[in-house]
Amino acid sequence: MNPDFLRYTCQIALPGFSESAQRLLQQAKVLVVGAGGLGCPAAQYLAAAGIGFLGIADFDTVSISNLHRQILYTPADAGKKKALVACAHLQRQNPDIHVVAHDINITSQNVLDIIAGYDIIVDGTDNFDTRYLLNDAAVITGKPLVYGAIYQFEGQVAVWNVVNEHGEKTSNYRDLFPDVNASQIPNCADGGVIPTLAGIIGCVQANEVIKYITKTGELLAGKVLVFDAQSLQSRIIKIGDVTGTHITTLAETVTIPTISVAELKRGLEGHSLELVDIRTKSERLEFNIGGKHVPLDKLYPYIEKLPANVKTVLYCASGKRSGEAVKIIKQKIPNANVFSLEGGLKAWQEEID
Repeated sequence: MNPDFLRYTCQIALPGFSESAQRLLQQAKVLVVGAGGLGCPAAQYLAAAGIGFLGIADFDTVSISNLHRQILYTPADAGKKKALVACAHLQRQNPDIHVVAHDINITSQNVLDIIAGYDIIVDGTDNFDTRYLLNDAAVITGKPLVYGAIYQFEGQVAVWNVVNEHGEKTSNYRDLFPDVNASQIPNCADGGVIPTLAGIIGCVQANEVIKYITKTGELLAGKVLVFDAQSLQSRIIKIGDVTGTHITTLAETVTIPTISVAELKRGLEGHSLELVDIRTKSERLEFNIGGKHVPLDKLYPYIEKLPANVKTVLYCASGKRSGEAVKIIKQKIPNANVFSLEGGLKAWQEEID
């Protein structure tokens, strides 16, 4: 056996795998977008399997409240950039591969350049705008994308945009959810998630990448695997062997105005802004930092009442719902003086309380 492949002995011994399959992994270039609950286990097993060139893209920092499912980090990493910490850990795990950090916010302006050098993309994001952006960029550039999503006790995995046996492209995310509004559900910070589910789904994503690169097994293409962590039951939903969408351009990335916890604290002390809690009544009763209470489902009528001469800050648990709300408000009133609390109450509790 090739001495460089000693650490991969057990996988090379698999029926139909061999050293030739390992060389394919060694030559592959894989990009993992999102170094969170899904990206951590996916990247860790891809690195362990011997992916020759592994990219990690994430612009966020490590947070204590995410450590239960983001297994590449420790409490000592809190506040550090995820992409940098993850890459350093993975490089130590397997010194024989090349790991690259993309510590950058992926937008419509840079996504095509970032994914250009990779063979396949792993979607580990929890942001719907980025998820659609990655999907559309993959379709435009002809690259396969491994989708994963988790919420509470349920996870999903699919492989988008591969060439089928007839030479046609299989379905993509827009075949399942045509637009952003059709797919909106709370994220993990708002709705909760069992940590083991992130590991299961992330590992399945890594497994699909390995299958695609080594041309072994049957890909989750044209279908979605749905897994229930409580019952340990799974089912496969067929979408179709051929895509029904026609994607030629990228939607422009919308920049959502945000305010940091420190800026909000100064504004509250100076009484220079208005604070609006958009969470549910039960969430507000459990904990809040004051301000008006306008639940998200009642926000639309409130838009017309926004004071033009006062900065209004919306907040939720993680900043995701408030960010979406600010985006909607800015679409309706472009000059609205409205902001989302960056990181939401999670960031407030970590930095202030």
